[in-house]
Amino acid sequence: MSRHERVLLDGPDGKIEVFVEDHESPSGIALIAHPHPLFGGTADNKVVTTLARAFRERGCITLRPSFRGVGGSEGAHDHGDAETDDVLAVHDWARARFASRLTPAGTPLPLYLAGFSFGAYVTTRLAKRLATAGDPARWLVLVGTAAGFVEGMRRYETEAVAPDTLVIHGSEDETVRLANVLAWATPLDLPVVVIPGADHFFHRRLHLIRDLIQRAWH
Repeated sequence: MSRHERVLLDGPDGKIEVFVEDHESPSGIALIAHPHPLFGGTADNKVVTTLARAFRERGCITLRPSFRGVGGSEGAHDHGDAETDDVLAVHDWARARFASRLTPAGTPLPLYLAGFSFGAYVTTRLAKRLATAGDPARWLVLVGTAAGFVEGMRRYETEAVAPDTLVIHGSEDETVRLANVLAWATPLDLPVVVIPGADHFFHRRLHLIRDLIQRAWH
């Protein structure tokens, strides 16, 4: 990762830590959510930093917030409910901070959302909130998406997403079974890209996530 700025912004229940990496000629803003905080998830997770790198390569300002109770973020874990409020606050802060950064056409920078595991679940909730509020994301990338019953955690009622969403999952994921994601995606007619041999953390497969984002970019 290139040099980033650590920001503490005011959230609904205290400070939210966000790692911000600006871009001199931005083409968009990418907000990337990390995995489950009670199971070691942080904004420095390798899948999260891989996502950030891929979006930066496409010209995006990237933001990697720490969920409540992680790093400098205050508050207690809330199973995705308050976390959705927090990432919405990060979105609002980013919109205000980068309001003067416009596309060549003079319009606000498009918003991209990405998430890994629990972060992907929260991202689906944020996307729904933003679409309702009139600021829909241009594109979503979801990796190892928490859906259905995940042993030791909870049942995830993952929201519907746009049909062009890039959903990436490992064939050997033992944390969130591929069958869970397919059960969520099937009624949505949503394709799922399966990486053969990949576990939940995509060990030795991280480069494929970057490649898929570059190929599917729009």
